[in-house]
Formats: sequence, C-alpha cells, structure tokens
Amino acid sequence: MNATQIKELDIIAAKIRRGIIIGTYNAKSGHPGGSLSATEIFTYLYFKEMNVDPKNPDDPDRDRFVLSKGHTCPGLYGALALKGFFDFSELENLRHVGSMLQGHPDIRIPGIDMSTGSLGQGISTACGMALAGKLDNKDYRVYTLLGDGECEEGQVWEAVMFAVHQKLDNLCILVDCNNLQIDGTVDEVAGLNPLDKKFEGFSCKVLKIDGHSFDEIENALNTAKTVKGVPTVILCKTIKGKGVSFMENEVSWHGKATNKEQTEVALKEIDERLSQLEGR
Repeated sequence: MNATQIKELDIIAAKIRRGIIIGTYNAKSGHPGGSLSATEIFTYLYFKEMNVDPKNPDDPDRDRFVLSKGHTCPGLYGALALKGFFDFSELENLRHVGSMLQGHPDIRIPGIDMSTGSLGQGISTACGMALAGKLDNKDYRVYTLLGDGECEEGQVWEAVMFAVHQKLDNLCILVDCNNLQIDGTVDEVAGLNPLDKKFEGFSCKVLKIDGHSFDEIENALNTAKTVKGVPTVILCKTIKGKGVSFMENEVSWHGKATNKEQTEVALKEIDERLSQLEGR
C-alpha cells in the first residue's frame, strides 16, 4: 500500500473516531474505548477489503461482517455512515429512544448483517454464514471481530471447534487485543494468554499483527485468503481508547461517555490529526 492510500485510510479513521466521540457524548453512554481501538480494523474492512455496496445492501454475493463484540458498535456505525449506508448525522441520535442506532448492532440497520450483543454469540453466527456460503458454492467471505475479553466466553471455543471441523476457510476471525475489559486487564480477569496457542490448539491459522497498521492489516487479510481448509485468526494488538490521549490504555473508558469538557478536548485532538492529514 502506498503513502497516499494509507493517508486516505487515516483520514477515514479519524472521521470514524470523531463519530465515536460525538455519538457516545450525545447518548451520554456507550463504549468508546473498544470502539477506538478497533477503528483501523473497521476502516480497512469497509473501505479496502470487503465487497459491500450501500446501494445494494442485501446483495447475496456480498461479503459479511459480524461484530461479535457488539458493544463497540459506535465504531462500526461510523464506518457504515462514511461508507454511505446512512447519514453521518444519525450518530448524534445514538441510543436515543426511537433512534435507528441503538447500543448494539441491529439487523434492521442498513449494512448490519446480524444483531449482536451477547458476547460469544456473534462468532457462532459468522460460522453459520460461512457454512451457508460453502453449501451454496458462493465466493463471499465472512469476517467477525471479537474482543480479547470476549474470548473468555466458552461459546467462542465451541464456534472455533465447529469452524475447524467444517473447514471454513472462508471465515476470518479478527480479535481486538487491547488487553482491557470492563473489570480490568484480561490477564487479571481470566488469564487468557497465550491466546495464539489456544487458537492454534484448535488448528486455526493464526497471525499476529499491529491492529493500528494498515499495512499489517492488509498483509494479514491477504494471507487469510490463501489459507485452505481452516479458518484464519488475526490477533490484532491494539490500544484501548486509541486516538484520544486521556483515554488510551485506560480501563475506565470501557463503558462511559465523555462530558462536555472531555468531548471538546477529544474532538480537538482528532481534528488536529485530521488537519495534519488533510494539509489544512
């Protein structure tokens, strides 16, 4: 990927981060930390990787995406809005009564392939979509994004066992490894690591990358397309709250919104980054 392409993706990522802060601030609730850590993943999937078209959101040949860690939908909503599935101003109505955009993905929202929220269940749905693609002889690929804390759920491992048994090489499992969850670090809560060895123990193809590097995301996703007979797992090392200095690597920002003053600081930082990228 050349420098111009990376800059274009960086600009989109910054705009998604703006949407995350604006949405959660207006909602007075939500999950900004994990949305910010996954922003580059959302950006690359929707603006470089996946075959999706907002003018034909139900195309049977489209690629599928399931946000298994559904609470980080502010980041997904930002990507969908910038892609053209709905207006960016809708983010201001996040979690409001009667709003299209609620606190977890809803299949009634344009561009959403599955309602999610109960941790561990999204990956199971993604397995079903991938198996359906195999049975229907379709070429589409299925992507699902989990949190590392979510991998403490037993259903995740049942799904992985199923995916390997069914040889779902059209399934790509991305894990946002920011090492923080609502109660503390992943290591403190459940001692999940080494996560790569656990997935390898189920015979998955496992790749480890910097989840904020578009080059590394691209290389991993391209490698995943060459893997045959097993699903690919991409462990994406990230920083919770990435892009907003006072949120970075702070567990307290897992599930709370910024106040007015914090919002102004966060948006100023993001806008300065945007200005730098756009040469303003």
